[in-house]
Amino acid sequence: MARSSHLVAATLLAAVLGGCGGGATPLTFDLAALPPAGRPVTAGRSIAVSEPVGIQPFEADRIIVREPGGALSFLGGGQWADRLPRLIQTRLIQSLENSGRLRSVSRPGDKVMADYQLISEIRAFDLQAGTGEAVVDLSMKLVADGTGKVVAARIFTARVPVAKIDAGNGARALDQALITVLADAVRWVNTGR
Repeated sequence: MARSSHLVAATLLAAVLGGCGGGATPLTFDLAALPPAGRPVTAGRSIAVSEPVGIQPFEADRIIVREPGGALSFLGGGQWADRLPRLIQTRLIQSLENSGRLRSVSRPGDKVMADYQLISEIRAFDLQAGTGEAVVDLSMKLVADGTGKVVAARIFTARVPVAKIDAGNGARALDQALITVLADAVRWVNTGR
């Protein structure tokens, strides 16, 4: 009896210690912004970019897989460099700044007076196991800062094939899909088209 209780205690201790750093450290992936356009900054509008909102799984720093039945799971072996909404906000700000078409681009908390606020929602940012695609789907609204009136709204979607559903291939495909969405969104913010 004493021997079996020691065996159970040793098994529990091994399980606890195994969970403390015994597993492989996940790879950390970043997302890219659009490169600088090389244009001088014009006296255009100023925009405050809010952090995107989304359902709870998108609030994390994990790469998400959407199964054919709609179930969401976290992909092992990889994570984003920051929480996904914050990372998208940062890359959107950088992309708008790099376009050289706006007077200023900021976050709402920066205490910078803005003509418009860009509000967005993450509708999809995942690997779809059924189709083998990386899907990025963002809804954006341009809101007049003084009145709160929505002056323009659009949904941006991109799909990129994934060679294999794993952390490296998945992160690269999601990054490519986001670059497509960022290019369309920056063009839309700057030109209204």
